[in-house]
Amino acid sequence: MSTHDSGTSPVASKNIIDTAAANDSFHTLSKALEATDLTNVLKSPGPYTFFAPTDAAFEKLPKGTLENWLKPENKAELLSVLKYHVLPGRASAVEVEKLTAPTMMQGQRATVKKDGEALSIAGAKITQRDIASSNGVIHAIDTVIVPTKQ
Repeated sequence: MSTHDSGTSPVASKNIIDTAAANDSFHTLSKALEATDLTNVLKSPGPYTFFAPTDAAFEKLPKGTLENWLKPENKAELLSVLKYHVLPGRASAVEVEKLTAPTMMQGQRATVKKDGEALSIAGAKITQRDIASSNGVIHAIDTVIVPTKQ
């Protein structure tokens, strides 16, 4: 009888997409990912660090924002927003703490801040850390982070 095993292993068998889909907090995110080609990217070997907005984070967006992003003609904007949540490489929360302004997959930098035990990226608080997947790690965040328009 092992008291150490909490049911999670350092490297999970599911990729980031399947791990997020299995988590009850990411239904809206899964829908947004399916509307873009990012699903295929995040199923590839990676590794990736995904700052995943929870369903509650999407609910905080101004009314109509998500619906607008989900329209086919706005796919590029939605893809840009979602890529702003992905950091190439696998970074645990401890490693994220050491970063100051990593360059996200989208191309822009996101500021990381630590305030006591609280850790945030681009103003979004990390609410759940180190959700393991086979091709990276997921950190749940409480806000959808939107890159500045260039």
